[in-house]
Amino acid sequence: MSTKLAGKIALVTGGSSGLGLATAKRFILEGAKVVVTGRRQAELDLAVTELGSSAFGVQGDVSDLSELDRLYESIRERYGRLDILFANAGGGAFVPLGEITEEHFDKYFGINAKGTLFTVQKALPLMTTGGAIVLNGSMVSIKGLPGFSVYAATKAALRSYARTWAVELKGKNIRVNVVSPGTVVTPAYKSELGMNDEQIKAFEAQAALVTPLGRSGTPDEIARAVVFLASDDSSYMTGSELFVDGGAAQI
Repeated sequence: MSTKLAGKIALVTGGSSGLGLATAKRFILEGAKVVVTGRRQAELDLAVTELGSSAFGVQGDVSDLSELDRLYESIRERYGRLDILFANAGGGAFVPLGEITEEHFDKYFGINAKGTLFTVQKALPLMTTGGAIVLNGSMVSIKGLPGFSVYAATKAALRSYARTWAVELKGKNIRVNVVSPGTVVTPAYKSELGMNDEQIKAFEAQAALVTPLGRSGTPDEIARAVVFLASDDSSYMTGSELFVDGGAAQI
């Protein structure tokens, strides 16, 4: 069994389902102890039970700075340090230009852009030399998708963060990279995007037509890429963006 992350302490925000949960599983398989967060306590409890004894959960919303403080105090008390941060928590919804509200804008910039910024900033006192930060971006940051302008802009902000932070943290030997998934169906397609099974199937079929590999991805395929960015396998990478999109944004 591979142990690329043996002895590491990792945090996965938004880790109770989807890409976050898949990544938490991969981190544990690679030898890490994992802290996962989620907004919904019942869902978080189920995830921690599934992950087993190498994980513990802290309920909270990354857009609430007091809850981030509580999260990091919990990590400090339990482990005293943090080696890996996967800033995964985020959300989005389809709203076309002309119908975007201030509430919609504030909600998703609050979660994706503000939440990620303060998730990283508040983690720094616990981060070890040689630590790794991975931001969950999206291929839509460089591709136009109708109705997704606010979400895409938040993900473009994360790409910009990584460039700046990679320079700011170079003296601390903390690497910052972005993983940018393509179409990967997760529970958020229903809970956030409000899509039903038929709509999801149609969306996947359309995505397959414009993706060189001819299909959507899986959460585990994204998780494996995050493990790469979090481990010493990517020790000479920082400020970079790794697209895991079946080629959809590369053509």
